[in-house]
Amino acid sequence: MILLKVVLPPLLILSASLAGRRWGDAVGGWLVGLPLTSGPVSAFLAVQYGAEFAASATDGSLVGTAAQGCFSLGYVLLARQGWTIALLGGTMAYATAGFLFQLLPLSHWGVFVLALLTLSASAHLLPHRTLVRSIMAAPWWDLPGRMLIATVIVVTLTAAATLVGAKTAGILASFPVFGAVLAVFAHRMSGASAATQVLRGMVLALYGFATFFFVLGLCLTSLGVITAFFAAIASTLLVQLGALRFIQRGQMLKTA
Repeated sequence: MILLKVVLPPLLILSASLAGRRWGDAVGGWLVGLPLTSGPVSAFLAVQYGAEFAASATDGSLVGTAAQGCFSLGYVLLARQGWTIALLGGTMAYATAGFLFQLLPLSHWGVFVLALLTLSASAHLLPHRTLVRSIMAAPWWDLPGRMLIATVIVVTLTAAATLVGAKTAGILASFPVFGAVLAVFAHRMSGASAATQVLRGMVLALYGFATFFFVLGLCLTSLGVITAFFAAIASTLLVQLGALRFIQRGQMLKTA
């Protein structure tokens, strides 16, 4: 179990990061919108604490999904003020939204609908007419740093899950660490428009993120852990393919 926690998350992050560098900022944002850390966290929670505990954590992950939409919108609205202020504003938006949303007396279906509505509002409000395709040259420590952060998140949250509770663990695991890192790099190297492109790609990818945890929460206790994860992954891939085509179509229109 320890070996899997140390090996699996960094490998997922490495693969996604290399693909993002190959195909550009928006696709990079789409990739970091995948449940690359929160997905493994859910798997380890199910193995260590049982299917019911992991199912409860999916509600927190859906709350975190909605809060990620708020993070992206908060960052972009403050992007012209510099990346430091934008990152602080996005983080505050995430924390505030996560705190308020988790107080709502919603069922699993209700939290899923909340996530979809919040993402739709964020996607609508995020600027998308100034996006340009670019490939970022990240510093040498970028990939090792992402891999280390992913490992620390997975190990720490699975160890502390019983202390903070299933729902809080889901919310914490959903904070867009890699989306924030990618947005800041894009912001520093190419300006506010590039950061907006990253976060718009991430928001569009979060529909698949929400689908993953919605299906997972429905199936964990009824179908078993392995079947539930297969169903969640398959559902996510279908949604993600649609989001990727939407992003690529937007890039083609901008370069036409």
